[in-house]
Order: sequence, then structure tokens, then C-alpha cells
Amino acid sequence: MPSCRTHPLPYSADPAVYFERIRQAPGAVLFDSGQPASQRGRYDLLSAWPVARFGPEPGENGRDFFRRLRQATAGLGYAQAHESPFAGGLMGYLSYDFARRLERLPDTVHDDLELPDAQIGLYAWALISDHQSRTTGLVFHPSLDSTECERLKQLFSAPAKIQAAEFHLEADFAPDLPPGDYRRAIERILAYIQAGDCYQVNFAQRFQASFQGDPWAAYKALRRACPTPFAGYQPLADGGAILSLSPERFLRVAHSQVESRPIKGTRPRGRNDAEDRALADELRNSPKDRAENLMIVDLLRNDLSRSCRPGSVRVPELFALESYPNVHHLVSAVTGELASEKDALELIAGSFPGGSITGAPKIRAMQIIDELEGTRRSIYCGSLFYLDVRGELDSSIAIRTLLARNGRISCWGGGGIVADSDWEEEYRESITKVRTLLETLRAL
Repeated sequence: MPSCRTHPLPYSADPAVYFERIRQAPGAVLFDSGQPASQRGRYDLLSAWPVARFGPEPGENGRDFFRRLRQATAGLGYAQAHESPFAGGLMGYLSYDFARRLERLPDTVHDDLELPDAQIGLYAWALISDHQSRTTGLVFHPSLDSTECERLKQLFSAPAKIQAAEFHLEADFAPDLPPGDYRRAIERILAYIQAGDCYQVNFAQRFQASFQGDPWAAYKALRRACPTPFAGYQPLADGGAILSLSPERFLRVAHSQVESRPIKGTRPRGRNDAEDRALADELRNSPKDRAENLMIVDLLRNDLSRSCRPGSVRVPELFALESYPNVHHLVSAVTGELASEKDALELIAGSFPGGSITGAPKIRAMQIIDELEGTRRSIYCGSLFYLDVRGELDSSIAIRTLLARNGRISCWGGGGIVADSDWEEEYRESITKVRTLLETLRAL
């Protein structure tokens, strides 16, 4: 069985040390576990110069697109990589709107950001930092020729030439929805819930500002202010970038074991220790937040059951508290064993987008989201992921995620609306979730 070659490098807890060298290269991509401040993530991955790049063709069905990705991965070839999360394969993003290629959904929502539904590369190498073993190294797929391996070794071993990067807002962030329009949207959702259309709808509002400079400088500042275990940075072909500070895992597959960790339930951090503990306890014991979380757990159990071995889906963790610099969250875990006739792409197809950011039932909730949010979500609530030639997958839900393109930077905040939701509380929560991100960029 062919095996990946490896080359050790000096360990770095900060992936920017190495990513600086390739961030302007074609197909550059970074998956960032938020170390050392965030203790939940283990691996950072980065790469560039993909063997091939993929995006959906006009009108292409999502499963047909996944078939092309599957063929490309098979063409690269299976390889072993001992104790490595990646042995060569796919890296990239799926926007929330990729769901229109998987499900029957309206196609009338205004697409003012015009982000492609997916941008995915096939990569034959990666630089990986393992923060558990405190090691960093290059992993080369067997197909990568020795000349390219040597070039990459020299690139990451030579002193870095850091290019200065600056970022500043030209105008402050402003919400798309005035408070009155937000209130009317929540009232409409509550009417749908009372009529029996749905149980929960994840409603979001968008904030936008104009900017000048390099989105990479913005990402580094955001990472310092709000480190998270499923962060990432992906430059776009047109000079824009995706800046993700996500705390939420969408799907993971490791040795055929599947895990999803939905977040549902939020409180701000307190101004002092006593207030912080009180807010955390309030969240832990909130019947409303626990009910929201349980609804999404049930939805994910159903989604995972489509691709997992019958009887294997479990909920080993329910209503766990996770705390970040800006918020407390309620998090649960749903697990299963991937069925022998399924693979990770079929798992994604049967579960995308994540139930924690749609509502329940999923399709009806997504129809209501389209009706009331007014514009497409773009990258927000999509996913950044990597999937290797062995079938190993890790992916995020792209919340706390910004899109910088064409001189505009967009950010979204939202939450789950249920029968007893209060529009003013939901409005405050949508701002709480992104306040640290917006304030950090204002200060640059």
C-alpha cells in the first residue's frame, strides 16, 4: 500500500508563521484550530498549488458535482498517512446556497454577493501542525514528484519574507434590516410556527461595511481577538477572501466513525467572574435553549441516519457548555458509524446544510429563510472542509464568518426562533454573536 512521505519542520502554534509564505499562491487555503488560545482544536492544515480546482457547472446537480470530486480523489490515489488527518485530497468550501443543488428550493432570492457555490481544490501535499504532539511537518502524497517536494521543503525551511498587510474600514458596519423590519420578520416566523409549518427557524441578519486593504490582516486580528477551533482563511480567485472564526464542527469522519457537534443556545460573556458564571448557569438551565438544542439534535439524528449503519446513531453528549472569548454556547454531540456502502460525500449530501443553522423541519425552514432574509446567505452557514483519499473528513459550520470581496465585507449573526421567542432578545443575540468581530475590525 503506497504511503505518504513526510518532512519535519520546526513546530509553530501559530499557522500564520508558515501560511505567510504561500497566502498569495494559487489555491492557498488554511484550516486553523485557534491554538494556543483555543484548546479544543488539534490540527492546523495549510496548502496551495492544487493539482486541480473544481466548481459546479451552471445547472449541475450537487450529487453530480460530488461524483466529479469522488472521481478526482480516486484519480489521485489511495495513500496511507500514519497519525495524520490528511493524506492528500480535497480542501475548500461549500456555500449555504450549494443546498439548492441538493434540494428543491426557491431560486428567487437576490444574490448580490455572487459568491460561487463551491471552490474546491485537489491537493497532493499539506503542511500540518499537531498541537497535541507539538509537531509540524510536510505530508506529501506519493503522486507528488520529488522536485516539487524539494521546492516545498526549501520554501518552508528558508527564512520567511513577511509582506506588510493592512486593513481598515472606510465606513462602519450597518445592518441590512432596520429593527422594525427584523421585528416583522420574527412575527412572521412565529405565525408560521403557530400554523404548524415548522418548529424552529434559524433567522439571520447581515452587516456590511466598505473596506480597504488586505483581508489577511483582518483575519489575523480576528484570530487574536476570537480564537476558535474550526477557523479558516481561504483567498478567492478575484482577490477577495473568506475569513471564518467558527466554533462549530459540522461533520467529522475518522475510521468510519461520524461525529457532528451542533451549537444551539448562546449567552454573552459577563463583565466580571460572578456575572459570567451567572450567565453560564442561566444558559445551562434554560428550558427554551435546551428545547432548541434538542430539536436540532433530533434533526441531525435523522440526517446522519441516512448515511450511517442502522442502529449506530447515538447522542453521547447533550447540553454541554462551551465558552469562548465573546459567548457561552450549549453544544451537543451526535455520532454514528458510516454505512459500508456510503462515503463522506454522501454523508455531506444527506446532511447539508447543517440543521443547527436552518431549523426544523429543515426544508420548510429553509424556504422561510429565503422568504424573509431577502438576500442569499453566501458563505454564511455553509462549510469549510477537507476530505482526504482515505475518506477522512473534517468540516465546519461557517458561522462567525465574513466575506471580503469587491471592497465590501459582510458578516452575519442569527439564532433559532421558536414559539416563545422574543424579537428584542433575538435581535440582541444576533448582535452579541458578532460584536467581537465587528469591534475588532473597527479598531484596525
